[in-house]
Amino acid sequence: MSTRLACVVFDAIEPRNVARFWAELLGWDVTVDRPGEVDVAAPDPDGLDVALTFLPARRAKSAKNRIHLDLASRSIDHQRLQIDRALSLGARRLDIGQGVVPWVVLADPEGNEFCVLEPREHYVDTGAVAAIVVDTENPLRLAEFWSTAAGWPITHDDPHYAGIRSATGQGPWLEFLRTPEALGERSRLHLDLIAFPSDDPVDEAARLCAAGALPIDPGAVPANGPIVVLADPETNEFCLLRPAAD
Repeated sequence: MSTRLACVVFDAIEPRNVARFWAELLGWDVTVDRPGEVDVAAPDPDGLDVALTFLPARRAKSAKNRIHLDLASRSIDHQRLQIDRALSLGARRLDIGQGVVPWVVLADPEGNEFCVLEPREHYVDTGAVAAIVVDTENPLRLAEFWSTAAGWPITHDDPHYAGIRSATGQGPWLEFLRTPEALGERSRLHLDLIAFPSDDPVDEAARLCAAGALPIDPGAVPANGPIVVLADPETNEFCLLRPAAD
């Protein structure tokens, strides 16, 4: 039994506008566009990039997100081009106390933080999204949980940082960064997992709970519903989606 990481989900006041920003910035395609959901994915159907999904927000953004995206760059010139392109599409520069660093912190049109990284060998083969970064009080504990959830091995860890990545060595990293204020307000971004067609999502939900996940409503794990909503060991909500074949 196993699950895989399917997408990063953004709650947005105007999902279509935010999705268009990310599609144009990353050079990806809008693959689903309907009133309740807009999806953006890399144009290579065989790639291992994690898709982005934009859903109507339940509330306005009022605090720093626990999850953000880091974008890769191939050179200093490419980094500058990406920053300029993001700003032209509606992003703005952001000061979150990062000080003097080689990466640049920006916010998308609805204020969601993201970073445009300087060139790093670590991310040379990731594609447009270098990493999905999760603020945490305990990087290794959260890496262990998400390693179980996504089926990705832990590749490095220390007291301040841990990371997992697909065993294929392709696609983005999922990284966990020690952050003192990590367990603040609910993030506007969350991760979605999907069960494989041969596996029962209810059984997978039980497996994830045994690994440390908590049902948002313990008495309402649906046998036939479209998703099961859970929280990881640091209360980051995520959804377990049923296989597309269902």
